[in-house]
Amino acid sequence: MRLTTLTDFALRMLMHLALRPQGRVTISEVAKAYGISENHLMKVAQLLGQEGFVNTVRGRGGGLVLARSADQITVGQVVRRLEPDFALVPCFGGGCCAILPACRLKHALHTAREAFLGVLDDTTLEAIAEPEAELRGLLGIAL
Repeated sequence: MRLTTLTDFALRMLMHLALRPQGRVTISEVAKAYGISENHLMKVAQLLGQEGFVNTVRGRGGGLVLARSADQITVGQVVRRLEPDFALVPCFGGGCCAILPACRLKHALHTAREAFLGVLDDTTLEAIAEPEAELRGLLGIAL
């Protein structure tokens, strides 16, 4: 299974915000830290705001902040809201297949997908924003 670039950028942005729990972060800061286009991150920030993961503050001194504490957001929540499709094979989405009535592959893939999402559901944003000091150093985040 492969996550979209949108989800990857969203998780990176959320990690950056988790490393700055007391302050606002600008899209420009996140873009510079990760080497990602500000235009891409504007779309990501807007979507994260719509989905209730971040609050946006406009104007001077504005920026992004987590809408909830990092221990209250799971990677699974983010992935489930942002990924457009979890159909690993066409038959998951109702596509036809000659062996569908006797196929065990679909069941195995379904079980694997649920295990993958289960691990992400058990992983908080707080957990992936560790080790804090090292990540802050790598991203150029000063406290």
